[in-house]
Amino acid sequence: MANTYHQIYLQTVFAVKYRNAVIHKSWQSELFAVIGNLINETGCKTIIVNGVEDHVHCFLGLKPVISVSELMKTVKAKSSKHINDHSLTPERFEWQEGYGVFSYGHSQIDKVYKYVQNQEEHHKKQTFEQEYLNFLNKFNVPYDERYIFDNLT
Repeated sequence: MANTYHQIYLQTVFAVKYRNAVIHKSWQSELFAVIGNLINETGCKTIIVNGVEDHVHCFLGLKPVISVSELMKTVKAKSSKHINDHSLTPERFEWQEGYGVFSYGHSQIDKVYKYVQNQEEHHKKQTFEQEYLNFLNKFNVPYDERYIFDNLT
């Protein structure tokens, strides 16, 4: 639509089902490229996709005609299909239900980019659970600790 302008920066975070560490280094970059392309195909703009063995971070520019839930449904479904179609894991691959999404201003782009870029180094010092709880607390997202990591046993 003419005269419609937007700039919406989001970081999404989602994990492998049961937090299984199955995203192997040998195909990690392929997966991140697939996820980046899936984001771009929706009309959104991938800034960076990165992660470690058990979860992924996507930093992106959201196009306002697509909902976050629609975007994540597409990204997670099609990326898990890619993994399964190419037999990248010995067993059927699935993402955990749900995701985290956090918004940022233009002045935070470099900082968030570097954070996502340095996931491997970052997770030498902090578990995914600690990282995720820190995000929820930093962004004042209400949650019930009894259920936040439910279905992991």
